[in-house]
Amino acid sequence: MKHKATDVALAVKRLQYRHHRALSRALAPLGLSLVQWDTLRHLHRRPDASLHDLAVLTFQTDQSFGSLAVRMADRGLIERVPGPGRAVKHQLTEEGARLRAEGQAAVDGVIASSFHDLSAAQLDQLGDLLDAALGPDPTA
Repeated sequence: MKHKATDVALAVKRLQYRHHRALSRALAPLGLSLVQWDTLRHLHRRPDASLHDLAVLTFQTDQSFGSLAVRMADRGLIERVPGPGRAVKHQLTEEGARLRAEGQAAVDGVIASSFHDLSAAQLDQLGDLLDAALGPDPTA
């Protein structure tokens, strides 16, 4: 069957929307929103990320991410620490690291369920095709 680019784009969007809903449900018992968990995940992977970097990585504006970071710091999930110059860096607290790890297990379950009908080879092919469609990151 031939697929039109618009149909493929819509399928990608539907899958993303399905993941968003399922991940939000899976993270709710931990008291985390998807963007909060995603922030914890990115800080775990890139502990020196700036506020701007974290905003980009979590699909937020700098202003909205700044508000989110304050709320997460008030909740004890992250700490704001001085960076070079006037920069403020963020790092995980012990509680943030714990919730990130618990959230990862929930996320892994959702994602595994979503792709369970694909073979390992098909999943690799899908990943390669999406990488090719995305091309290089212009923001990198």
